Amino acid sequence: MWKNINGRLIQITDESRVKFRTNISKSLLNQLTDLANQHDTRVNYLLETGLEAVLNEGVITFTKENRPKDRVQYKTTYDKDLLEQVKAFAKDHDLFINDVIEYSAGYIDVNKAKGEGYKHRIE
Repeated sequence: MWKNINGRLIQITDESRVKFRTNISKSLLNQLTDLANQHDTRVNYLLETGLEAVLNEGVITFTKENRPKDRVQYKTTYDKDLLEQVKAFAKDHDLFINDVIEYSAGYIDVNKAKGEGYKHRIE
């Protein structure tokens, strides 16, 4: 992100975002990548909308036996507060964070996702 300080643009790190590594279904990741490309956004921004919807609903219907077998490592950034809420939600429901992330893909709202250039915004 960029900050306008005394008429000069200075690039700074967005402190509200944190890096996070997890394992996620490769086929789901491919679908999300295609969706992100179609809507000029990024996969993590799409996932954030789904996670917010799941947290707002407060209920998750997940069967551990149906976990995907094609998981790959996925590294990205998430909103710090949202990720903390997801961690607590997963713990409360006796699930792994990646289970909640994969489940949230069914609740994505592309209209609420941040645009591709969000990380290059000027504040």
